[in-house]
Amino acid sequence: MITVPAHKVRQFGVEFYQTSFTAGDIQKLVRFEVLNYPSVEEEKRRKAGKTSAINWELLEKRIGRSEAAFQRPMIRKKIRELVQYYSDCQEARNLPAIPGAVIMIAERRLTFSPIGKNSNLGMLQIPEELGILRCLDGQHRLLALSAQTEKEVGIDVPAVLFDSLDPRQTVELFVTINAKHTRLNPSHLISLAGRRLYADRYQALAHDVIRELNEEESSPLYGEIKILGVGKGRVSQASLADEMVDLFNSIEKLGGKERLKGFEQNGKRFFLNYFKAILALFPKAWGGRKYSIKTGAALRAFIRVSPDVMAESKKLRNDFFDYFGIREAIKPWGERIGESRFETEGEWRNKLAGGTRGTVELLTRELRDALKVS
Repeated sequence: MITVPAHKVRQFGVEFYQTSFTAGDIQKLVRFEVLNYPSVEEEKRRKAGKTSAINWELLEKRIGRSEAAFQRPMIRKKIRELVQYYSDCQEARNLPAIPGAVIMIAERRLTFSPIGKNSNLGMLQIPEELGILRCLDGQHRLLALSAQTEKEVGIDVPAVLFDSLDPRQTVELFVTINAKHTRLNPSHLISLAGRRLYADRYQALAHDVIRELNEEESSPLYGEIKILGVGKGRVSQASLADEMVDLFNSIEKLGGKERLKGFEQNGKRFFLNYFKAILALFPKAWGGRKYSIKTGAALRAFIRVSPDVMAESKKLRNDFFDYFGIREAIKPWGERIGESRFETEGEWRNKLAGGTRGTVELLTRELRDALKVS
């Protein structure tokens, strides 16, 4: 067990720790994963005849390739520059080598023991296991500590450490850091397949479906969704993803693994056809500026009632995902719901008194009841 002093910080219901690690602690605790990196043999060919201050072979052993990895490839030039900078700082002793905190996540909850009267100051216990920590920001800085062929760099590394984030929060934090505060191209991040970004099967599928709705030019929601907090869209991906995760969970519980597997293969097709059918049914509301049919609340309600739509579509066309079957299934909405239901200053605002959640539940109930009308 490694014990380090820590300051517990709370921000909007999320707790994390400010602490520091020695270079030795980094070696013992941190797992490095990247999308790709040049092999030692490639480096030898590039640097043939030259001696290197960096033990690339040792460094490569510290880095893993993984289907679940979403970090960008290692940049050798950056490693060289950092190693040289560390050496310069060590020799001159006039500047700190790593004055800014790296950001890391723990693979499981850690034990924090307050000391003294301030309950936010104490000692943090971390099991001495390689891979229990992963670096979200500052990976090159930490890799450079492992890169020198000579003795270990004797410095303390300030760190911000999270131990309570779920996989979706981890990805969103990574994107926020790298797409908004560095030069990393956000398209690299948001274009990654869900299975690489998320370990959870449902979250991965939700990401891929929502991304298709946002990026497919024929989609009625083209460019309308803010993927992972990035882009010009007006609707947050997170709320839609939560609804889809609940949907996929229900599909597997009620229909089994084969039913979910079928939806993994056809889910994009269904939702594209579904929202095209909604557009065809409510064209004025969908294209009008004074309607709320494309708000997060309305879209969540449409997602929530989608199992009922699939059931009706199957009755009509013997295919859950067929556009014409979906269009016929939701026809009663045109008569029983109507476009005026989505007028922002009309019925929509009048029914908003219960808050967004109430609006979602109320609209879901209305849509579901309207489908039952023969």
